[in-house]
Amino acid sequence: MSLALDKPRSPRRPSARRSNGELYSWLFMRLSGLLLVVLVLGHLFIMNILDGGVHKINFGFVAGRWASPFWQFWDLAMLWLAQIHGGNGVRTVINDYARKDSTRFWLKMLLYVSMVLIISLGTFVIFTFDPNISN
Repeated sequence: MSLALDKPRSPRRPSARRSNGELYSWLFMRLSGLLLVVLVLGHLFIMNILDGGVHKINFGFVAGRWASPFWQFWDLAMLWLAQIHGGNGVRTVINDYARKDSTRFWLKMLLYVSMVLIISLGTFVIFTFDPNISN
């Protein structure tokens, strides 16, 4: 009696295309996840406990906070890490579940374009924020 294994659901990639990209992606997910936990929990603690809660957050609060390069960097790090970490996770899901190469390609292109757009717009807002807006 012999045991037969079903064929894998996703097609195998040629071995010539293998690189360490997935290893670096896996490592990035672990390191960025740890850093995001620190950044986000620190953000929540500072915003909700030390600074008096969310009811104090308004335009003036953000203007005062972003006057400091420290807070600009903190928020920029959260934006970049969260977007790249989340995008990498979605890329993995696309690779696992998209069956056709063309579907996989266009889904990943849509993902990459949206990631670049959100990171660019967020970075632009953080660095060009003007607290002296006139009515």
